[in-house]
Amino acid sequence: MAHEFIYQAYKLARHYPPDKTVLENISLSFYPGAKIGVLGSNGAGKSSLLKIMAGLDDGYSGEARLTAGFSVGYLPQEPQLDADKDVKGNVMEGVAEVQSIIDRYNEVMAMWADPDADYDKIGKEQAQLEDKIAATDAWSLERNVDIA
Repeated sequence: MAHEFIYQAYKLARHYPPDKTVLENISLSFYPGAKIGVLGSNGAGKSSLLKIMAGLDDGYSGEARLTAGFSVGYLPQEPQLDADKDVKGNVMEGVAEVQSIIDRYNEVMAMWADPDADYDKIGKEQAQLEDKIAATDAWSLERNVDIA
């Protein structure tokens, strides 16, 4: 079975006025589950590339495409933290989208107890949620947050 890329970029370039070029003719593709490292000297464009991938920078030329159903998280070098929250609270804010998948999964699992429920519909949604959970490694979310 051929693997589908979850992210593709083709001929990306990022220029900052008046004459600073940090990315030029960058093409790349990522398979699901790939572990990627971005290395380079200061000012080489690492953060620019990651911002483009996360959809936070649209001032580039070329193509950047994320496959539907996937998302890119971006943690800036200097994150904006909520001073009213502890470390875990700030981390949980950053993984709220993944946590919402787990929360919905728990709601769907509780629906199985309803004798009048549409079990076919519940089963389909459960399967979709399990796929999303597996793709985002959400089964390990609580452990990963505790480690953070």
